[in-house]
Amino acid sequence: MNTSTSEDSSQRSEENINTDDPSNVDEKAPLWIYVNKIEKLAGGGSWRFKCKFCKTIYVGSHSRVVTHLVQEGIKGIKGCSKVTSQQRANMKKLVEDCKERIKRAAPKPVPLPSSSRNAASSSLDYDMSYRDHVVSGFDPKKIKGMGTPLEKSFKNEAREQCDGEVARMFYTGDLSFNLARNPHYQKSYTRASYLPGYVPPGYNSLRTTLLQKERKNLDMHLLPLKNTWKQKGVSVCSDGWSDPQRRLIFNLIAANESGPMMLRAINSQGETKTGEMIADLIIECIKEIGHENVVQVVTDNASNCVKAGSLISTKFPTIFWTPCVVHTLNLALKNICSPLQTTRNNEDVYEACYWIKSLSEDVIWIKNFIMNHGMRLVMFTEHCDLKLLTIASTRFASTVVMFKRFKKINTGLQQMVISPKWDDYKEDDVAKASAVKKKILDEMFWDELEYALTFTLPIYNVIRAADTDRPSLHLVYDWWESMIQNVKKAIFRKERKEFDDYSVFWNAVQSILTSRWSKSNTPLHCMAHSLNPTYYSSEWLGEETIRKAPHQDLEVTRKRKNCIMRYFPDQDERREVNVEYSNFSLCLEDFGSVDAMHDRFILEPLKWWAVHGASAPKLQALAFKLLGQPSSSSCCERNLSTYKFIHSATRNKIAPQRAEDLVFVHTNLRLLSRRSSTYKDGPNHMWDVGGDQFDSLDEINLGRLEFEDLSLDEPEMESVVFANGDENEKEDDGPNL
Repeated sequence: MNTSTSEDSSQRSEENINTDDPSNVDEKAPLWIYVNKIEKLAGGGSWRFKCKFCKTIYVGSHSRVVTHLVQEGIKGIKGCSKVTSQQRANMKKLVEDCKERIKRAAPKPVPLPSSSRNAASSSLDYDMSYRDHVVSGFDPKKIKGMGTPLEKSFKNEAREQCDGEVARMFYTGDLSFNLARNPHYQKSYTRASYLPGYVPPGYNSLRTTLLQKERKNLDMHLLPLKNTWKQKGVSVCSDGWSDPQRRLIFNLIAANESGPMMLRAINSQGETKTGEMIADLIIECIKEIGHENVVQVVTDNASNCVKAGSLISTKFPTIFWTPCVVHTLNLALKNICSPLQTTRNNEDVYEACYWIKSLSEDVIWIKNFIMNHGMRLVMFTEHCDLKLLTIASTRFASTVVMFKRFKKINTGLQQMVISPKWDDYKEDDVAKASAVKKKILDEMFWDELEYALTFTLPIYNVIRAADTDRPSLHLVYDWWESMIQNVKKAIFRKERKEFDDYSVFWNAVQSILTSRWSKSNTPLHCMAHSLNPTYYSSEWLGEETIRKAPHQDLEVTRKRKNCIMRYFPDQDERREVNVEYSNFSLCLEDFGSVDAMHDRFILEPLKWWAVHGASAPKLQALAFKLLGQPSSSSCCERNLSTYKFIHSATRNKIAPQRAEDLVFVHTNLRLLSRRSSTYKDGPNHMWDVGGDQFDSLDEINLGRLEFEDLSLDEPEMESVVFANGDENEKEDDGPNL
């Protein structure tokens, strides 16, 4: 009698619970309706609850409720003895129904494209998850011929689906199409195809363990390059940059003829960028390399960098501070093309060079008018193949690059303004449009632009030559001398004057160039210049009547002696070096052989010293160190562009140390890959040049153009990059301006 009463009460309690009402049931945890929640416990989804059937109090989550009532699932809780078999079946059905409703309500995946399925048969119910193609009653092991139409059909469809998945990874992940040219991308799929069931690494392993493992692996593979520093020497290049969170990143790179090797990117947030701070960071790096292996420290010309260089040279007398040649020449160009009247000392320069500043303002004015009016821009694109884009003022030789582009689109601009559309369109400023037309058709405007390009071209060419990672320290002195002479020739040719005549404009330009040269010329430049055998050859000396061999140039001789004094403080050792230099410069003893004299103009300087320099061991060792050094810190500029690309606005929460690890791996993997024979000749040659900006090598995208031989943008680059481009890539016949 008592048992029957309890069963009836249990049934009545269940009947009182309306499971048909959706508001009463949580589809993710439906059995909560059979218990009373008493108290929520801290953490997770655990509650203190009371069973409505047995009136017992328990602690746990919904899974424990399921175990208690249905008596299925995890153990650790007693099953309810008051629940009948019919009630238990109803509860199971409720759980299954809720699971089915959740599954039906889930968003449907978009099917992958397939040539074997037309649009009419496609459905949003298509399962996008990967499956092996299995046919009932079909055993692949028993198939004698693996080329049957059925088998081919399965393979083609599987390949098509796999291609679709890879393509979606690119589309949804905002990946550059240039990634498909990356050999590591291709090899990863090849390796995975030999590992059945392989699962690619996840989010955490990619950013932690695998990244650290790759950095340690690179440290080991970079050891052979580091071991050459003792013989070849190395230059420490540095530059500063602010990341998207305005943290100061100080970049340090070790460079020589083997290429630029990233050492570290130091987060200097909260520190004042003083000369002492910069010197401390560089000195720490020098100690890591070994001060006896460091030839020079290359920075820009900022006052704090000058002070840092002085402190480093005082601590290590054999290490020279060398200002970046590219920065120096760029400052000289700015002084010429954008003169500022700040003191009485530069009034003459300002008056002589003001016409270039006025010309630059006119060019910018024309460019802005065209780009800021939609219909005018449409007219421009109809007549000009090249584009107009704003050039950042921080870009090297920005004014000259802008002038060069206007010269290239000269004909298109003139055709545009004389077309009927230009005069017929009245929606924008008609008076300004008329002024733009008048300026573009003004022959004097184009004559001035042509003249500005003519005399600045020698400066621009030296910037291009120095803005690489190639060894060029031994070429800088000759570059400056030849550049100044070529600028003078261009100006005097335009003014139709003899070389010994007086020219106001030339005096202004010369004062700027000589001032910059005197600040940047160091004893190291003169020593490297003196060790270049080319400058002693009769062929080189015969090209210009004013040329002198280094041992006959007074300025070079004085600074060379200064350099030798610092390298060889011992008097007896210094005398030996001087004797070796005299034999080298005067072609005495072994240096007087027919091959040694003949090869001076033919062989590269380093190779010449390796073949003919054994009789002068001290001078030969010095030549090996100096003739393989760069003359600019451009490698730092490119590496900071890499840092900016990795630590972008979309990844601005990445930790500084992890960002440094990523840039270290990125930069040094490229360094090692470029040393392989397949880099320039293989199917994936120059795979790390650019990205989606292959469609147009414009100034915006050029920050990611990290090929050591490509510095300033020029149409000639496309002959290298677009050797086998498609029709779309050939639509632009040059980089954008």
